[in-house]
Amino acid sequence: MTCLPRLSALLSILLCCFCLLGSSLTYSQSQNVLASPLIDFDSLINPQEGLGDMVVSTDRLASEVGLRMLKAGGNAVDAAVATGFALAVTYPRAGNLGGGGFMLISEAESGDAHFIDFRETAPAAATRDMFLKPDGTVDKMRAYFSHQSAGVPGTVAGLLHALEHYGSLPLETVIQPAIDLARDGFAMTYTLNRELRQRSSLLLKNQESRRVYFAGGDQPLAPGSRFTQPDLATTLERIRDRGREGFYQGETAALIAQDMVANGGLITEADLAQYQVIEREPLRGKFRGYDILTAPPPSSGGTLLIQMLNVLEPLPLKSMGHNSANYLHHLIETMKLAYADRSQYITDPDRAPLPIARLTSKAYADEQRARIKPTLATPSTEVMPGDMRDTESPDTTHYSVADSAGNVVSTTYTLNFSFGAHITVPGTGILLNNEMDDFSVNPGIANAFGLVQGEANAIEPGRRPLSSMTPTIVFKDGKAWLATGSPGGSKIITTVLQTLLNAMVFDMNVAEATAGERIHHQWYPDVVQAEEGISPDTVEKLRAMGHTVKLSRSHIGRTNSIQLDGPWRFGYADPRRTGGHVAR
Repeated sequence: MTCLPRLSALLSILLCCFCLLGSSLTYSQSQNVLASPLIDFDSLINPQEGLGDMVVSTDRLASEVGLRMLKAGGNAVDAAVATGFALAVTYPRAGNLGGGGFMLISEAESGDAHFIDFRETAPAAATRDMFLKPDGTVDKMRAYFSHQSAGVPGTVAGLLHALEHYGSLPLETVIQPAIDLARDGFAMTYTLNRELRQRSSLLLKNQESRRVYFAGGDQPLAPGSRFTQPDLATTLERIRDRGREGFYQGETAALIAQDMVANGGLITEADLAQYQVIEREPLRGKFRGYDILTAPPPSSGGTLLIQMLNVLEPLPLKSMGHNSANYLHHLIETMKLAYADRSQYITDPDRAPLPIARLTSKAYADEQRARIKPTLATPSTEVMPGDMRDTESPDTTHYSVADSAGNVVSTTYTLNFSFGAHITVPGTGILLNNEMDDFSVNPGIANAFGLVQGEANAIEPGRRPLSSMTPTIVFKDGKAWLATGSPGGSKIITTVLQTLLNAMVFDMNVAEATAGERIHHQWYPDVVQAEEGISPDTVEKLRAMGHTVKLSRSHIGRTNSIQLDGPWRFGYADPRRTGGHVAR
């Protein structure tokens, strides 16, 4: 009989007491108005425990919208769709109508699992070398912050597909809270105000973004002020009234296409009308008695996650000690091997055959493990992609949902960068993504996240760019046990890996598994990124092994997770950023 539920319950009770105190200091619950601009304690640390229904997301209002669907008799998919639409209003840095992502669904009664791919696609007019200057270098401003940087958005199609096939409530019920939040507004939070100020230099370059997010001036609304988005409300109403056609055809599609023509963009009304959601078979793996359900290509996340777990599985990880030098050394070397394979072998599966079975096999893991030197770092220059002969921002957002029937949804979606291309389409309230940089803009040259990618991920009309998003559900004794995922660009995969290892190997509850300090290595550059809090002695030992370690105050990832134990739900919003919320 595990002591995990008791430990988690005790931790949750203690921290919830602290959170309630913090909440009384910072928020008026009835008005949702920030009373102090200093800190939101309830958003920093908000673990809760309860029976039945739970939604954990990056934003309080969006989590509560999802919970409202569950209390109204909806299922986990209804709540996930409602949360997704609400985040497009309340969390514009990553919540979106103009981006794309992945949704992983586990149905408790049938045992069925579904993976919904609503990743963006390259417009029909896209070309392989579209972001290269005459001298062959990348035009980064065009690749990151122009109308050409936007792929055809998939979020609306993906959420509608999930609702139609696996939800139980009508669209008008699920989307109306997002419409109300956009039309009636909500109190500008300290977190959103800060995020807008941090990105103001880029947002202010676009006149429509200036109008929507800065009221035409050069400063965002003050915390506590009511922030309304009437154009976004109208866009959501078109979706409510006409479904998919309300976004991918008609007035919204015309407004997007007109803005593209006026600014040298590529997306046309035909591109929008032809966009298709794809249901794919989730990837499955096993680790020490746990079953792993995760993202298949065009995400590289699930493939690398299973590959790394396979390499680490036979090692005496627990006896090495959590975040010891020996433990972290083996994680780092495993990460290098996996990210090297990512650079060459993973792309849009509809455009090329991929060696996924080989990459995720135990036999391949045995070969890769043999390449790890027990006490010595292998330079990245000596780590090449493995042999596939048979002998996949840092701003994205993730949310997790569990209902009382045991259905679980793990969703990650994104605009790529924080606020995407920083461009708002006039009359729509929609921020454009800048996902085209997730292709190999110049094969062999690192992208904005430092990831080196190969020819297999070159720009091609209709292709879906390689992603690192890794929505994941872990099963114990045949039942959903842990749902998690993260933003973080290239760091997403290693964030999810360490969260799972903390829970599966070191028997940590969901709060402990989330809060533990993280490291990251992605093959190139040959640098270990480490969060402050890793022992200085451990850092010195890693350096003595030959690792280049860079300590940083910036965080690695930001998970929103739910742990299930019978009827109990333990939710935790990562404290690495303010604003997260567990709704139950």
